[in-house]
Amino acid sequence: MDSPFPDNEGNSRLLAEAKAGSNAPALSVSEISNALKRTVEDRFGLVRVRGELSGFKRAASGHLYFGLKDADAKLDGVMWKGNAARLPFAPEDGLEVIATGKLTTYPGRSSYQIVADRLELAGEGALMLLFEKLKARLASEGLFDGARKRAIPYLPRTIGIVTSPTGAVIRDMMHRLEDRFPSHVILWPVMVQGDGAAAQIAAAVRGFSVMPVDGPVARPDLVIVARGGGSIEDLWAFNEEVVVRAVAECSIPVISAVGHETDTTLCDFAADRRAPTPTAAAEMAVPVRLDLAQQIGQADLRLTGALRRFVERASERLLAQARLLPKLADIVGNRQQRADDLGDRLRRGLERRADLSKMAFAGISGRIAPAMLRRRLAMSAERLQSVRLPTALVERQMAERRSKLSGLDRLLNSLHPEAPLGRGFARVTTADGKTTICKTGDAISAGKVLINFADGPVAANIEGGKSLKSAPVSKIAPPAAQPSLFGEGES
Repeated sequence: MDSPFPDNEGNSRLLAEAKAGSNAPALSVSEISNALKRTVEDRFGLVRVRGELSGFKRAASGHLYFGLKDADAKLDGVMWKGNAARLPFAPEDGLEVIATGKLTTYPGRSSYQIVADRLELAGEGALMLLFEKLKARLASEGLFDGARKRAIPYLPRTIGIVTSPTGAVIRDMMHRLEDRFPSHVILWPVMVQGDGAAAQIAAAVRGFSVMPVDGPVARPDLVIVARGGGSIEDLWAFNEEVVVRAVAECSIPVISAVGHETDTTLCDFAADRRAPTPTAAAEMAVPVRLDLAQQIGQADLRLTGALRRFVERASERLLAQARLLPKLADIVGNRQQRADDLGDRLRRGLERRADLSKMAFAGISGRIAPAMLRRRLAMSAERLQSVRLPTALVERQMAERRSKLSGLDRLLNSLHPEAPLGRGFARVTTADGKTTICKTGDAISAGKVLINFADGPVAANIEGGKSLKSAPVSKIAPPAAQPSLFGEGES
């Protein structure tokens, strides 16, 4: 059987033995892995690798894991969370990129990888590929549908502009607005390229969208997103998904005026209207004031002429109809004659009725002469004197009625439930004073009672279930002479 380890002559031996003077000591796996890691990192401390992204994924921690491949090889890669948050685009499989970082090894899998500090698209071809992929994805969500497009207001009172405050774009737009139709403009200053530009543009569009209608600052009727020309990389902020979604979701009509006429961004597809240049956007936003005044003047002339012709034609029709109408005298002549006849009949009837009334009044006037009225008055006075009662009889009846009323008042006072309290009695009621307690069982059930004396009530607690050791009530002799409850005589 052959030995698995070589001896001094090169033959395999069963046990490993260190030879004197040997310069190849046995290393552990960790030692050789760490040595290899240091060697690779020292030799490839900064590299730029070009390749196509594959197997891209974003971990829950925020780190990015991917592979870079070409026709013959593949290199694993990783980008930590801090650098991943600063990427100017959304990586995805199929994009050709240039990764800048350092090579290192991963001892856990005996593999090597690049730790990327930066990812960049490899040329305009990669940018266009990313552009088309993002465009297709957003179009599938309906963000570019024509049905979502809204009409631009003909004459906006307030215009909101999202652009750089220092470029020539805002000056050109303001000059064109001043020449055509001076309007109230609100500028929301933003960066139009570079890191953070897309976030600022999206925040500006959303800021205009949520402004209240009756707030301290006038809410725009139209929003213009504008930028001057540049390369596809310069205009890339307007292709970012956050900007496209902000423009598509804006509650105010939006005009996209990014770049020159030949430049196209995804913002153009999401906006309600695309302008070839920022200056053209200003022309779309407002009409020419002089042209508008001329149109209004022409419309006024046409309206005046139309009204004049309408009145003339109506007058002609009225005259034609008037000629067909009968004469006024023919219509009212008969009515006037009948009114005259009725007036004469009314006058004669009133005179006849007055004569009859005079004759009837003369027949009864004798019966209501003053002498007759005075005689009837004297007779009535005599009958009144005969029916008067004697004064003594009236006074006696009044005295009897008064005595009876006094007796009833005394009886009422004596029957009042509080009257006996002044003579040493007490009245037991429930704690609220509304119900009088007359039985022992009711008092025990109530628990708390009020004992009402002449000068006021006293609260008391009833101990239920306890009997009092005293003589039966039937064996207690009544007092010799107990006063009557009604205050009269003896009981």
